[in-house]
Amino acid sequence: MGRWAIAVHGGAGVDPNLPLERQEAATALLTRCLNLGISALRSSLPAIDVVELVVRELETDPLFNSGRGSALTEKGTVEMEASIMDGRGRRCGAVSGLTTVKNPISLARLVMDKSPHSYLAFSGAEDFARQHGVETVDNEYFITEDNKGMLKLAKEADSILFDYRIPSTAFETCGAASTESPIQMNGMPISVYAPETVGCVVADTEGRCAAATSTGGLMNKKVGRIGDSPLIGAGTYAGEVCGVSCTGEGEAIIRGTLARDVAAVMEYKGLKLQEAVDFVIKERLDEGKAGLIAVSSEGEVAYGFNCNGMFRGCATEDGFMEVGIWE
Repeated sequence: MGRWAIAVHGGAGVDPNLPLERQEAATALLTRCLNLGISALRSSLPAIDVVELVVRELETDPLFNSGRGSALTEKGTVEMEASIMDGRGRRCGAVSGLTTVKNPISLARLVMDKSPHSYLAFSGAEDFARQHGVETVDNEYFITEDNKGMLKLAKEADSILFDYRIPSTAFETCGAASTESPIQMNGMPISVYAPETVGCVVADTEGRCAAATSTGGLMNKKVGRIGDSPLIGAGTYAGEVCGVSCTGEGEAIIRGTLARDVAAVMEYKGLKLQEAVDFVIKERLDEGKAGLIAVSSEGEVAYGFNCNGMFRGCATEDGFMEVGIWE
């Protein structure tokens, strides 16, 4: 029997001026979800079931950017995406472009378990959900007043929202100071950004690793944009040695195949989990900003980020537990 380990995240890249009450709400939610996962692991639930359970909880709470509370597209709608992976056999399921599915992570699990495919998107994914009796709601369910306000700011700045990398004065004006920002994504200028994707990684006592990631994507993103979260090997990966969930600039994470690279350097370079995490954060992101959480089949837990904060929590069977935001 091995040792269990679990980590959760609520996104990398945190507004340095985040109000204290928002920080407290975030840490309370992460603590609740972490304890939910710990209880499930103590009840001998397999890793794949635990990551789905925890991410469902995160999707249901509007605090972070997944499920209810998802970021809005340029048209003011929600297009959600998620993926899940079981390290045993490297089974996986992913979905994109969801507009009515209440819990995208559970539909990703159904794609893995009940379809001949690994990835379904847009109308095909919605049809599959209806065929399997998945709970659906009107798109308005996912849209919060806070996000309506954020979309308005983004449109005024003619930008994707990108808030942790610019001075608060530029965020407040959302005018020339923002639109002239030298920060770019795929060559396009970005002014304000609030990713707050959610994810969970687990290693159970059988040494099985699993990972799950869910997001609404970028505020003011183009309709049809797909980020790293549903892409196996980019935003999510689980294999024999580890499970990884990423968050941050999706385009940079995709280019760096970030999640898979953590496993690869463990497998091919012999690095330990934290060493592997540190290596990919330093060497694989180029100018991008991101973070990730990871567990190993030996019951270790690790995280890393190259921005000013990441909402995260982690725990291991030997009694270690941490919930934090900043360095």
